[in-house]
Amino acid sequence: MNFADKLYTADTVRELDRRAIEDHGIPGIVLMKRAGAVAFAELLTRWPNPDRITILCGGGNNGGDGYIIAALARQRGLATTVLQLVDAEKLQGDARRAWQFACQEGVPMRPFKGALDSAGGPIVDALLGTGIKGDVRASYKQAIAAINASGSPVLAVDIPSGLCSDTGAVRGAAVIADVTVTFIGVKSGLLTGRGPALVGDLVYRDLDVPPQVFDDVPVAAQRLDLLSLMADLPQRERDAHKGKFGHVLVIGGDQGFGGAAAMAAEAAIRVGAGLVGVATRASHVPALLARRPELMVKAVESGQQLEPLLEAPTVLVVGPGLGRSTWSEQVLQQAIKSGIPMVVDADALNLLSEGVIGAGADSSAWVLTPHPGEAARLLNISNADVQRDRLAACRSIQQAYAGTVLLKGAGTLICSGDETLSLCLYGNPGMATGGMGDVLAGIIGGLLAQGLSGSKATELGACLHGAAADLVAEEFGERGMMATDLLAPLQRLVNGK
Repeated sequence: MNFADKLYTADTVRELDRRAIEDHGIPGIVLMKRAGAVAFAELLTRWPNPDRITILCGGGNNGGDGYIIAALARQRGLATTVLQLVDAEKLQGDARRAWQFACQEGVPMRPFKGALDSAGGPIVDALLGTGIKGDVRASYKQAIAAINASGSPVLAVDIPSGLCSDTGAVRGAAVIADVTVTFIGVKSGLLTGRGPALVGDLVYRDLDVPPQVFDDVPVAAQRLDLLSLMADLPQRERDAHKGKFGHVLVIGGDQGFGGAAAMAAEAAIRVGAGLVGVATRASHVPALLARRPELMVKAVESGQQLEPLLEAPTVLVVGPGLGRSTWSEQVLQQAIKSGIPMVVDADALNLLSEGVIGAGADSSAWVLTPHPGEAARLLNISNADVQRDRLAACRSIQQAYAGTVLLKGAGTLICSGDETLSLCLYGNPGMATGGMGDVLAGIIGGLLAQGLSGSKATELGACLHGAAADLVAEEFGERGMMATDLLAPLQRLVNGK
């Protein structure tokens, strides 16, 4: 079992610590020394033979880890300085024992006075750990600002100071690290919200606690693995035909937005759907057929014209380029009325959030794919509220709308009604461009058509989407990536290439 794939809250990590200490007889100072040792080893791996090391220590156990690192550095004969945010006389428990160890090794220490020396060398952030409540205090905010302005490489101990370990939100100010070494349990906030932008390279160490420590401890989220999820994609028998792999109908493409429907439809083809159609405005039909003649493209100018087209599809993808016109409302209403499982994306979500369409509908077979702005409208809160606690927002949308919910963004989250959320870490900043969401909606629709459940199709779809973008970035770089660049890598990935 790989515990690094399980993500925990601050409270559950404290429970893991308690079990290790009380149930398995590992003294807290021993765990602290192990944490300091693995963090120091990582520092030397990243920056061998540093001219100097500056360590900023707070008053809790995170600061204690910093004192251990300082003592080990002095043992190696490295020039080391500790800048203290809390007077040593106020340290308690294991943090005080760690300070005493540093004193025994002759570590130079002085209070932090608001600035760092301009000389280089790595900085160790051991200011604040997982116990932070509310925004960081002024003195810590000043220290965080000094670290970020230093231009020096930064190693964060357990979590970048100021980052909420549960949600990935910034508590007023947060350290920007080059590497973060986290211990025992990976905190969910490291991998979603602002976490991915602040942690740098994430290194996990379990500190050799017994596996039993993790038994029956609630998990906040489960990190997804593409290779494992691929096992859910059915193998194709040699006598297979297109009817065995479902029929996707993409509904969207209001005036001027035909490209969105086209991208969703082509993505559904590329992941293996047997038949893919598009119901769109008449003006888009020639262009869609010219781009991809494999599509069955129908002109639909009203909800009434859409109705007969809903007899054959097994899955609907509603929303790419849908717009918010009277036409948009009519076709969405017909799609909902059909009862066909569907992926609900883009303006279909915005129309749902207005409460006029879809009231009382059976949405248990829906997959909703909002970005934070759409999520905010669905919950009638602000975008900032969503980003402040993405895990809670994802759960709230699922509770309100049922089905499966995918909340886009760094550290994409998926909720299907279980306590444990799924988290997708594939993908890169090159995906911050128009059309990516349309491709994702088509991927999920194509996987649903092949018989995957809503949760499995969404999890696999998110990972395929991000992994395809990673392949593009690896070959060409992130900047200038287009949504259609993902289509060829998608086909390779679903075939295990």
